[in-house]
Amino acid sequence: MMSFSELVLASHNAGKLKELQAMLGDAVRVRSVAEFSTIEPEETGLSFVENAILKARNAAQLSGLPALADDSGLAVDALGGAPGIYSARYADGRGDAANNAKLLDVLRDVPDAERGAQFVCALVLVRHADDPLPIICEGLWHGSILHAARGEHGFGYDPLFWVPECECSSAELPAAQKNQLSHRARAMALLKQRLGI
Repeated sequence: MMSFSELVLASHNAGKLKELQAMLGDAVRVRSVAEFSTIEPEETGLSFVENAILKARNAAQLSGLPALADDSGLAVDALGGAPGIYSARYADGRGDAANNAKLLDVLRDVPDAERGAQFVCALVLVRHADDPLPIICEGLWHGSILHAARGEHGFGYDPLFWVPECECSSAELPAAQKNQLSHRARAMALLKQRLGI
């Protein structure tokens, strides 16, 4: 079991930092790797887990703190799991709106029954940069892709992700509810179990 009062999150994404801090509660202070460096490591892995390990080791190296990395994205069944690990860069790094527009365009002629998708999250925690035993926790959130954006909350593909159990898009969920249902929430629940918090 690991015990620490603060860790560094291997992300410059303010939305992700806020979400993960809310999930961890007051037990652990989460700091952004942006406090230590503005340079992000090259994500050369071929899976969410590989990229999360790369990011966690880099953040631990830069900060000297235990590091938590999240590599997550959207895997669309009709696209063979794409955009997958390239979710954030799907539209050549032009941001969320461009990513969403590209996804809608690619799926334009795909019928509802074939628009299944899941958000995927791989969380990796390392005690230090050379940790030989990273803790790896994965979470999946199943849904489907809408034909048009709905909702004002969240970030990324949230406005296009239909959550069947709530009959709304992820972007229509209040943050507290999303933080209980999402792929990140599921991975974090496993991590908290492993850490005993």
